[in-house]
Amino acid sequence: MADRGALKLVGFIFATATLAVMLAAGMVVKGYADGAYTLEASTVEADR
Repeated sequence: MADRGALKLVGFIFATATLAVMLAAGMVVKGYADGAYTLEASTVEADR
């Protein structure tokens, strides 16, 4: 059976990775909400 110290370390690593992914996803969602990104094709290319 694994010792508690190793399990705490693995849990901390997974928690840190989860927090980083949630933060990145939140920043992308906020960017879409603010209009910095768009899901539609750009019309600038069609005007050329």
